[in-house]
Amino acid sequence: MTAPFPPKIEKETIETLPVLTYEGRRIVLIDQREQHAKAVEELSRFPVIGFDTETKPSFAKGQRNKVALIQLSTPDTCYLFRVNKTGLTKELLDLLCNRSVMKVGISLKDDLHMLLQRARFIPQNWLDIQHVAPQVGIEDMSLQKIYAIIFGKKISKSQRLTNWEGAVLTDKQQMYAAIDAWACMDIFNALKPYLDHV
Repeated sequence: MTAPFPPKIEKETIETLPVLTYEGRRIVLIDQREQHAKAVEELSRFPVIGFDTETKPSFAKGQRNKVALIQLSTPDTCYLFRVNKTGLTKELLDLLCNRSVMKVGISLKDDLHMLLQRARFIPQNWLDIQHVAPQVGIEDMSLQKIYAIIFGKKISKSQRLTNWEGAVLTDKQQMYAAIDAWACMDIFNALKPYLDHV
């Protein structure tokens, strides 16, 4: 079956598209270690979840911050783990290594490299959208462009360079973070019928 997606989209075209809003039901902010077990239990019920991370930007040469936020999304709920406050707990690491739950993200090599600076673990059952998009003829590789090609909506990047280690994450930051993880799962579900092996 031939996928009905164009290979590329121009930046100018993306600017004309309607902005994507979070279409899930809930955003759950997790900033205490005791909250991890319940959240992981709920996430583990799903065969596929969306994944992304956020890191406080550094504007000093040679300085890199550690991952501050891990976003994990089901179809209707996105969990925001503030790992700069809680660290990577055993429950969360178990999920990242769980063979029964596929974690879908984009440019995963970079994210996992950063996460491994926080804790050692062996990632299991991960799928990078950049590896499967070419199978359906999509040549653009950014999350924003792939989403625009498939769904005709623009993912706003306005919050990307905000402080992800702040005492409080604003509603706009939470919405931005949730959309990125949720969108990865949305893309996967749209591509899945056209993929040979998943």
